[in-house]
Amino acid sequence: MIASMGRLWQTVRPIRFRLFLGLLSALVASTSALLIPQVLEWIINRLDAEPTAAAVWTGGAMVMGIGLLEASLIWLRRMFAVSPSTTVEKEMRVSFYRKVIHLPVAFHDAWGSGQLLSRMMSDISLIRRWVAFGMIMIVTDVVTIIVGMVLLFRSSSLLALIFVCAAVPVCILAFRFNQRFAYLSRLSQDQNGDLATTIEQSVQGIRVLKAFGRGPTALEGFTEQADELRRTEVKMATAMATFNMFMFMLPEIALGLALLLGLYETSQDHMNTGQMASYFATATMVIGPVRMLGNHLGQAINTNTALDRHFEVMDLSNDITSPESADEPAPAGSRGDVRLTGVHFRYADAPARIPDVIDGADLHIRPGETMALVGVTGSGKSTLLQLIPRLYDVTGGRITIDGIDVRDMDLVDLRSLTAVAFEDATLFSDTVRGNVMLGADEALTPEQSEELLHLALRTADAGFALDLPDGLDTRIGEEGMSLSGGQRQRLALARAIAARPAVLLLDDPLSALDTKTEERVTDRLREVLEGTTTLIVAHRTSTVALADRVALIDHGEIVAVGTHTDLMRSSARYRYVIANQEEEARSNQDIETLTGELDLREVQETAGKEGER
Repeated sequence: MIASMGRLWQTVRPIRFRLFLGLLSALVASTSALLIPQVLEWIINRLDAEPTAAAVWTGGAMVMGIGLLEASLIWLRRMFAVSPSTTVEKEMRVSFYRKVIHLPVAFHDAWGSGQLLSRMMSDISLIRRWVAFGMIMIVTDVVTIIVGMVLLFRSSSLLALIFVCAAVPVCILAFRFNQRFAYLSRLSQDQNGDLATTIEQSVQGIRVLKAFGRGPTALEGFTEQADELRRTEVKMATAMATFNMFMFMLPEIALGLALLLGLYETSQDHMNTGQMASYFATATMVIGPVRMLGNHLGQAINTNTALDRHFEVMDLSNDITSPESADEPAPAGSRGDVRLTGVHFRYADAPARIPDVIDGADLHIRPGETMALVGVTGSGKSTLLQLIPRLYDVTGGRITIDGIDVRDMDLVDLRSLTAVAFEDATLFSDTVRGNVMLGADEALTPEQSEELLHLALRTADAGFALDLPDGLDTRIGEEGMSLSGGQRQRLALARAIAARPAVLLLDDPLSALDTKTEERVTDRLREVLEGTTTLIVAHRTSTVALADRVALIDHGEIVAVGTHTDLMRSSARYRYVIANQEEEARSNQDIETLTGELDLREVQETAGKEGER
């Protein structure tokens, strides 16, 4: 706990002065409230000696003044602490997001999105509440208890010892509570993250769940997860309730014993009535912080768990970064000469007995050439494609663009030279325009941008976007799920085209299109891609026909390169792969015919609803 809280203290460095002022306000407010019992003692003793109205009025004015001072200081505490704590919350959230988007794809392969969402939203909000309130109040409670105990000893040492005796079991219980609650707190927050992941996956895959009738099964799984979380939170509540029971009971027992002994002490003239009243008024005020100390301790444990989860991500290293000083910047007007030399790649979690996914691949894609990459499922086609823009890093060999190793290029420069269209098209909850122009040159004039947008849509045969309710400014919904698979794929292809890269990487970008649409897109791509170095992962013969040359990949190796005609004549393995792909393409086409694309009217209605929201 000390290490995590120490790192938090470094995080709040910019607002420390404001926090000190907030703490000072809280301390003065709390200790000033402890003066009221002393005023009460003065009034009672004064009235015992000489009953006068002046004593009552004077004492009342003093209590009123202390009350106004306390209220003002409490207001100041909130003013000093709350606003800057929200600034820290924002900075932590932005830093976390920055970290997440810069971590490599391998990290996102291993982490559930719900876990990241839970850390970014719930955990950081919990940390903010600790900074603004808990951190100040736990110190205030401790100081109030200490000052209160001093005042109790001033009134009666004997009665004060009763409270000291009650503090011993409280300390033991606090230690045991800390261990138990810390474990349950971490378990609860992790289960919350898992539950968020399940919700997100279910929403994203709602069509699949409905299509296969697996909604009840998904509900059963979710119910079981929710029940596990409920059991954990019940255990947390039970632990907190047990701790609070003793935190309430022990001070009350001590107060009862003190009352009996105090009455005896007063009857024996060992203490006067004013001291008796002052003692019990002070004890009553001290009991509040003692009780709240348990809640604040629980909050401290929850916050420590949140900090551990936050720094668990922030401390991860990123091995795909720009070099400290690139050998030379990516050349302007790059020719797009791509060469793979002895490239190896294996996933970090792959068992040692499993061979490399890419196992010594050599390939040269000439500037302006369109190269098709074919192979059976699992041969490493998509993985090889993602090595070029360094979504993953090679584990052996090298990849160069125009003679420069991609690992020696600045990542921004490298990824401005390349653009990727994945088979599983991912769109954002944004307008059609925003999605397509995501990677376009920001220096373009509005007229140039509009011209490029329409060229990209026309090339990808995505003219359907013009018929949406708000045209190209229609918001297409989360992940573009208001569109059919073919429509999403065409917009993703248009996005890659609009980026105007030197090297275009297409991962089977036409798989969701029917034959006629594919023919139209293929013809337009031939024109638009002229002069652009293009590597296409192909599963259809029609896509292969788009290429100048074809590379056959088998078990992670490039085993043959040539034109489609030459390879059909010279390579039995190539003929086998093409035959298999033709059969697979026919099966996919049958499924596409059966299921169909979403009716355009449904798309318009869904997009219209999204626009209303």
